[in-house]
Amino acid sequence: MTHFLPTDSPASQGMCPQRLERASALLAAEVAERRVAAASMLVARNGRVVQHVGHGAAPDAVYLLASITKPVNAVAVMLLVERGLVSLDDPVARYLPEFAGPDRAAVRVRDLLSHTSGLPDMLPENLALRRAHAPLSAFVQGVCTTPLVYPPGTAFDYQSMGTLLAGEIVQRVSGLPLRTFYQQEIFEVLGMHQSSLGLGGRPIANTVWCQYESSPDVALFGANTPYWRDMGHPWGGMHSTVSDLALLLQAFLNGGALDGRTLLGRATVQRMVSDQNTAIGKPWGLGWGLATSPVWVYCGELVSPRTFGHSGATGTVAWADPDTQVQCVILTSRPTAHDDGRLLRVVSNAVAASVVG
Repeated sequence: MTHFLPTDSPASQGMCPQRLERASALLAAEVAERRVAAASMLVARNGRVVQHVGHGAAPDAVYLLASITKPVNAVAVMLLVERGLVSLDDPVARYLPEFAGPDRAAVRVRDLLSHTSGLPDMLPENLALRRAHAPLSAFVQGVCTTPLVYPPGTAFDYQSMGTLLAGEIVQRVSGLPLRTFYQQEIFEVLGMHQSSLGLGGRPIANTVWCQYESSPDVALFGANTPYWRDMGHPWGGMHSTVSDLALLLQAFLNGGALDGRTLLGRATVQRMVSDQNTAIGKPWGLGWGLATSPVWVYCGELVSPRTFGHSGATGTVAWADPDTQVQCVILTSRPTAHDDGRLLRVVSNAVAASVVG
């Protein structure tokens, strides 16, 4: 059974209806002007949905999330940490023996989740692998031998390949395919039944089309191809809806549980949404970005410093503010590169400004 957060009026939850409507109107205008083909948004406060809209698509249309997949992958890792099967301070090579070479013994599991591993964002042979429709295992093999960009733990560099290795650790330790682990251990626990790593058996036509400009490479391996949509890559291959992501965010705001269903312990949640990079001054949690992070959050400028979240290159963002108990999920069809995430930021600002009580 799919679960949904209960609904309430904005005023009952201390939010101004007129201000909140401005957030929706900003998305509606982009769709009306055909700059954005589709956009869906959900806003909740105190665990109650106060706005749930769709423009150019149903409110709960299915979108390719891109990098919002990363914190979900971190949840998978932390479930194994809680069970005593993985330690954040273990070297990655403990679980992936082929991850060997200069400085690699110093790369810890926590570095994979906080973007301090020294791995590149993408492999030098990234395009060649995608053009060949290489399996995920080929990317793992490449990451295990590619040179590090800097000594582990000494700098921050947003990187998807660390997330890939974290997902590989989950597979090897659990003995389950990563998409199965997500489904059984995360989605089913929270009732996120419209979520999947990869397509989850649905046709691409039943999802929102990503607005990437046509090119030979986009046609071969772009975001709308069966190869990319069903690859199941843990750095960006998850599909979901605003309602499903709201369940995940609310579980984190609640300290790890939702309606009697426990996903993570309170201590784990606190660690995941706390800055792990204080020594280098580049704030990031475990999987989650923070309002003060240098990149990839797009939660606007009006949220509190304790806000955590993540965005995705396909035009998506999900964030939650523990100080106001507001959460916001915005999923659109237009890649963030089009405007450097400005649309997501200004809509998020309108949502944050709606809190009046």
